Amino acid sequence: MIKSMQAIVARGGSEARDAGAFVLVEQPVPEPGADDMLVRVVAIGMNPVDTKFRRRVETDHVPGWDCYGIVEKTGDGVTGFTPGDRVFYAGDITRPGCNSEYHAVDYRLVALAPETLSPEDAAAMPLTSITAWEGLFVRLGFTPQAGVNADRSVLIIGGAGGVGSVAIQLARWAGLTVYATASRPQTADWCRHLGATAVLNHHQDLFEALQAEQAAPVDAIFCTTQMETHWQAMAECIRPQGRIVLIDDPVAPLDITLFKRKSVSICWEFMYTRSMFQTEDMAEQGRLLATVAHLLDCGTLVSTRQETLTGLTPENIRAMHLRQESGTMMGKQVLVL
Repeated sequence: MIKSMQAIVARGGSEARDAGAFVLVEQPVPEPGADDMLVRVVAIGMNPVDTKFRRRVETDHVPGWDCYGIVEKTGDGVTGFTPGDRVFYAGDITRPGCNSEYHAVDYRLVALAPETLSPEDAAAMPLTSITAWEGLFVRLGFTPQAGVNADRSVLIIGGAGGVGSVAIQLARWAGLTVYATASRPQTADWCRHLGATAVLNHHQDLFEALQAEQAAPVDAIFCTTQMETHWQAMAECIRPQGRIVLIDDPVAPLDITLFKRKSVSICWEFMYTRSMFQTEDMAEQGRLLATVAHLLDCGTLVSTRQETLTGLTPENIRAMHLRQESGTMMGKQVLVL
């Protein structure tokens, strides 16, 4: 058994351009606990959480919370997986990430990978799929079945980003009328390609843009980015007694009373809540990823991978962090080891 591995360590509190922000180190291969699997990492995805964690957490850490890999070893409590299985998952932010050659993960957060996708296409999907699924079907309360929400509507703010790109597809699969926001021709085309009913320019008045589509106020809003910019517009676009789910972090206090007259329900989606607090329904993430894998194999969902790098190097990880922080990323970045 290999006893050591290479991993990327990110310096806590650093900027991506800083010298030494990312370092390739030699570490022991982790020993899986009773509920863990040891996975040989094949491909990893990039998400905003990687950049936020690096900037805000002072301790050095191994980043990366999207993985496609091959099971090498299982703990005594693991069921449903055996060595050699190809799996994908987003893991647990309270543990080291997967920017490494091997990775230990709780089996309840894992699913067998889609059989028809390449490792890089599969690695793009776990974190954003979990966030989009929980946001739509747990927080907003839509029914996760094909076509059953045909009389309902959702506005997805930030439709071309990683989460928005999956949320559009899942919402259309579930029968929703989907309004998505994008501002550039290529991102607007991407949203339409994924199934958006209409695309609204988020640099314009969203309520007026929604009215221009002859649309009534929407049943729900899934805000993936820049909530401060769209706070007033969301209060106008939502129907009375509608629901809003947020995943972005505000930079300043916001006036929640804007939503009182309409009795709007506002909630958060953070896909690491279950693993962070070891909730009794933690295994739901593995189960929903299994459903996502099935939908990908059926062609109902498509991978959102847009850019691919090769090689676990500090230079590649830095480039991915800088690209993510540019604010222009469409879909997902993936690195193949």
